[in-house]
Amino acid sequence: MSKPHQDSAKTEEYLKRYMEGVLKRNPGEPEFVQAVYEVASSIFPYIADKPIYHELQILERMAEPERVIS
Repeated sequence: MSKPHQDSAKTEEYLKRYMEGVLKRNPGEPEFVQAVYEVASSIFPYIADKPIYHELQILERMAEPERVIS
């Protein structure tokens, strides 16, 4: 069984990689990136050990900014 601090470190590393992807996809939107970070850091501890959320890419879907097409 993993120790709590190891799970926390693993979660932090995954969150870091996730946020790097968000920043890469949204380089000119600092407010959006900050909002994604706040939500993701709150829910990562819950979803970290649930593979179904990763397989379905739930966070990636949630982290798509609204687009206005005119």
